[in-house]
Amino acid sequence: MKIVAFPFIDVFISPLGKIIIKATKDHIHQLYFDDEFSSVISESPLTKKAKQQLAEYFEGKRLQFDLPLTQEGTAFQQQVWEQLTHVPFGETLSYLELALKFNDENLVRAVAGANAKNKLAIVVPCHRIIATDGKLTGYAWGLKRKSWLLDFEAKTSGKKLSLF
Repeated sequence: MKIVAFPFIDVFISPLGKIIIKATKDHIHQLYFDDEFSSVISESPLTKKAKQQLAEYFEGKRLQFDLPLTQEGTAFQQQVWEQLTHVPFGETLSYLELALKFNDENLVRAVAGANAKNKLAIVVPCHRIIATDGKLTGYAWGLKRKSWLLDFEAKTSGKKLSLF
């Protein structure tokens, strides 16, 4: 079932710009950066909960999100997005390591493609996936944001950023 319109659209102002939250009554469907967004806001208890959890994240008080999430994608994309939620706050994983979770190093490009299609920024932490050589590659909302998020999480967690 494809959802064309979202009854609830809200905005969270983060240190990295506007984060748009699109939801139905029961699920957050999209959460993404868009500094140009200027639509009508229609908040709900769920979008308020998402904004509260984002605030806690940016205050360094929340390491994991507890939100009902859903996004459209293939079965493989869904599996990759599920794996992303298991990468701990303050840590990174390479695209190759992620592919190996599916027991096939040849899935590196497919994993990267699924990662790029993630529409739930931060809460499904695709920013924690990096190149095997430790370089920051590919982030739908810009490498500056990816770098900021990784640095923020490393400092907040007290962990050394695991770039190779």
